Amino acid sequence: MTKKPEVFHLVLIKPSHYDDDGYPIQWKRSAIPSNTLACLNGLAEDCRKREVLGPDVDIRLHTYDETNRRVRPDKIARMVRREGGASLVALVGVQSNQYPRALDLARVFRERGLQVAIGGFHVSGCISMLPELPEDLKEAQALGISLYAGETEEQRLDEVLIDAHRGALKPLYNYMSALPDLTNQPPPILPMQHIRRTAGAHTSVDLGRGCPFQCSFCTIINVQGRKSRFRTPDDLENTIRENCKQGINRFFITDDNFARNRNWEAFFDRLIWMREEQGFDIRFTIQVDTLCHKIPNFIEKAARAGVNRAFIGLENINPDSLLGAKKRQNRITDYRIMLQAWKRAGIFTYAGYIIGFPNDTKETVLRDIEIIKRELPIDILEMFYLTPLPGSEDHKVLFEKGVWMDPDLNKYDLNHRVAHHPVMSDEEWEDTYKSAWHAFYNREHMETVMRRAVACDMSPGKAMFLTLWFYLCLNYEGVHPLEGGYWRLKYRRDRRPGLPLENPLVFYPRYLWHLARVQLITGFWIARMSLVRRRLKTDPSARDYMDLSLTPPEEDEFESLALFGETRGGQAAVDKKIKEDAARTAMKQKATSPAPKVAAE
Repeated sequence: MTKKPEVFHLVLIKPSHYDDDGYPIQWKRSAIPSNTLACLNGLAEDCRKREVLGPDVDIRLHTYDETNRRVRPDKIARMVRREGGASLVALVGVQSNQYPRALDLARVFRERGLQVAIGGFHVSGCISMLPELPEDLKEAQALGISLYAGETEEQRLDEVLIDAHRGALKPLYNYMSALPDLTNQPPPILPMQHIRRTAGAHTSVDLGRGCPFQCSFCTIINVQGRKSRFRTPDDLENTIRENCKQGINRFFITDDNFARNRNWEAFFDRLIWMREEQGFDIRFTIQVDTLCHKIPNFIEKAARAGVNRAFIGLENINPDSLLGAKKRQNRITDYRIMLQAWKRAGIFTYAGYIIGFPNDTKETVLRDIEIIKRELPIDILEMFYLTPLPGSEDHKVLFEKGVWMDPDLNKYDLNHRVAHHPVMSDEEWEDTYKSAWHAFYNREHMETVMRRAVACDMSPGKAMFLTLWFYLCLNYEGVHPLEGGYWRLKYRRDRRPGLPLENPLVFYPRYLWHLARVQLITGFWIARMSLVRRRLKTDPSARDYMDLSLTPPEEDEFESLALFGETRGGQAAVDKKIKEDAARTAMKQKATSPAPKVAAE
């Protein structure tokens, strides 16, 4: 008689976080796929193939992205009891704003007798930058929850699974001092059932981790390191082929800065070969810095490789603010050239923008937004509060000085104020942040973005969709557009512990009215902007549109543009560039000048 294999359940959960009313932010279709969930799922599949728990143990994977799938701890616990065997619930990729939700879920799982571990940027960042575990992590350990710091490649997941199978999880797995090599590691992969729940059916892949820069507000450099590590072109091709087998051909390359990946050209060449020689219909979104246009052929090859969207870490147009945040690599004198290069390549640009640097006031912020609208051809501007994220140098400095920071980690989503500003009051900072959003996303400027798209031979329909997504999420869903989605899901009993359970007669009518209202407003705006799109598509002169942002750089623009004349430190940045250009010219002249003749004695 054949022995029935033992069962081990590995439940991987990427948690969401709570909205201002205390409900998990969740959608029928969410915006951005979870690369951490994809990485852990790929590594867990590898563990199963290698039979790390022995040939007689059946490792069963259960994956949840809470941004588009409800997590019900009681139901999961019943499934484990019904099917038998040991189990581990792993809350993965937990950022600081997701930690309260992760801990609430973990507490319920522990009450049901299941083993639980929490990993991600919050755990890793705190361990990397703070002298001891903060109270929120100690609370988790007191509940019997294991913490995991660091990355999981190089078969490190094996140790956790073996310990969980024996029922002997360690309180802490700390791999922060040994960053793994990514070469030939199992690729990120998620089943189609997950990808169908994202807008546009996107999946993700990371081709490199780590960043060489030193931005004080960033957690990447302190969690993934300043020394970059990379996958190979073969890894990329295998990932694409595996995803294309299940009908997935849209990818978000999650590298914090793909332009600093030393293998960028080999990756692009492989993608160009797959698209042009093998016939793969594949598209990509990448994240880059403001210097990428200076890399020969980078933008041109990005377009041929299928890149259609680029996230750019613009952060600010004031050199003084950038220098104060140690973002020395950003040069505002390059912004127009760089953005126009992306436009010529037909690639939509997203630019991150931080509000709340020490010298910011409402007047200067709104002035700068108008400069951006007028002089820089940015399609999408993503505004964020300057936030001392746990794991960043900014957080460490404030922590060591004992400066007040909001104790509610749920607010550390870059969309809530969690500290005080040296110049603005709390109310004024919050008003400035909201006003900046409204200043950029109004009907007039959304139409301008569409006009620029037509002039650059890009799709006005895509420009319309992108700007409307941001406008509607901000104004009618009350969430940051990067946390947005289609068809908001709310469950009355999932409200944050400590807040009252709402009466069904109050909760459901309000929820249904919200859904109906958002659909009506969305339909109205789509119809309204579609009239603009049709007019632009049928207007033969639309391709001749030109404004200041699209005008090629001129010799006197440093004197005529507000970007250089009105921003803090703008003139100093111009002077620095002039000196550097003069020095380079002198060096070239010296290198090409004939050697002086030596007179004969």
